[in-house]
Amino acid sequence: MNTVKDYLPHYTVRDYFQWEGDWELIEGIPYAMAPSPFWKHQRIAFLIAKEIEEQISDCLQKCSVALEVDWIINEDTVVRPDVVVVCKRVEEYLKSPPEVIFEIVSKSTAFKDENLKFSLYEREKVKYYAIVYPDLKKMRVFKLEKNKYEKVFDDETGSFTFQIKCSFSIDLEKIWRRI
Repeated sequence: MNTVKDYLPHYTVRDYFQWEGDWELIEGIPYAMAPSPFWKHQRIAFLIAKEIEEQISDCLQKCSVALEVDWIINEDTVVRPDVVVVCKRVEEYLKSPPEVIFEIVSKSTAFKDENLKFSLYEREKVKYYAIVYPDLKKMRVFKLEKNKYEKVFDDETGSFTFQIKCSFSIDLEKIWRRI
């Protein structure tokens, strides 16, 4: 018996790069990223990236931070996380898992960020996944332990240190004061 999935179109990275507008492609299914994020969303992403950059700039391991970069996971999956931290050389596109991903949640992205991307990032072995909730002024951090995400931080205040080659901390009170 055929399922609905059998009748859906299946797109690839080649298709993705021909589309106009902002999209993500997850297992052959396109997801529109419109409208563009609100001011608060963009401001938080910027402040997180700035905080990270200031802390890792002198790290000899050459880690770097980027905003909204395409991560080509495979032939039918391309995502664009809000903030990524990588400790490897990146050419045109990111093609291997970042060490840390931050997603800034909005009402329209909550289900995808908390479920679909959570499972995808876990499967692809992203060491840390941080979900930031601007309306709640809260951040949840999950760390990959034995191929499963374990919640290691869930708070509105305080600071969390990401232990990677170029470790860094995010101080939530500092972020919230500046938005």
